[in-house]
Amino acid sequence: MAFKNLDFLFDRAKKGTVMRVVVAAAEDGEVLEAVKKAHSEGIVEAALVGDKGRIARVAEERSIDISSFEIISAKSEEEAAAKAVQTVSSGNGDLLMKGFIKTSTLLKAVLNKEWGLRSGNLLSHLFLFEVPAIDRVIGLTDGGLNTYPGLQEKAAIVNNAVCCYHCLGVETPKVAALAAVEVVNPDMPCTIDAAALVQMNRRNQIKGCIIDGPLALDNALSEEAARHKGLTSEVAGHADILLVPDIEAGNLLGKVILFMANGAGAGVVLGAKVPVVLTSRGDTARTKALSIALGAVLAKSQGMK
Repeated sequence: MAFKNLDFLFDRAKKGTVMRVVVAAAEDGEVLEAVKKAHSEGIVEAALVGDKGRIARVAEERSIDISSFEIISAKSEEEAAAKAVQTVSSGNGDLLMKGFIKTSTLLKAVLNKEWGLRSGNLLSHLFLFEVPAIDRVIGLTDGGLNTYPGLQEKAAIVNNAVCCYHCLGVETPKVAALAAVEVVNPDMPCTIDAAALVQMNRRNQIKGCIIDGPLALDNALSEEAARHKGLTSEVAGHADILLVPDIEAGNLLGKVILFMANGAGAGVVLGAKVPVVLTSRGDTARTKALSIALGAVLAKSQGMK
């Protein structure tokens, strides 16, 4: 199943129960625009955590009506993160959202041993992208959390992404383990990891997907490029998920897509007890709204298990 664009997330998220999103540090215009969009679409109710006065001023500047949202006062980023996570962990929220706050501050609260949202799984970030030059939605992981993952971490990152795709109705997503070349080179550790992941997949250590690699980016996405290189596999030219070798590659690729290729995206942290909507503070309201929709779809799917 190939999604042509990310609008399917709004359609999926509207079905069933309305979810409740809790926003940590909601004093941001793009965040409030996104929450209002998701609310108007019938996707979420919302609790906004942060400085009440600043939230009200930002909403007034943007002409955003926030009267239907709960406002929870917090005087600092740390307090906003703690209160947002505690609100969700106590059962008063279905998904968490990063507002105008550092990712590290929010994740410190998520990983709190007493009242956090730990599940025992590795946390990883997945971004779904739509790009004008490509005729389908592409997933990218992990360009947001894990810095230089080893083989076992990469396997866990793949498992998180594959579970997300299963929730979206993709039965057997195709995963491309990216590198700069298509051959195993002992001087390039990511190519060795890619080959190992392929073998783990073939031996059912990683299930529910098809993995190929190492693959360069063009060979993963373009059937013609793969054919020119003489690559024949179910993944080459048809990848659903791009597994990047490290956070630098993922961060750069994601920002090229969003800021240089006029793309849009939807980003979530996977592996916690609930989905964590996590985008860059510079992302557009559309990307943030799509991310809320993705988080709502995943929250509903988790609730049915």
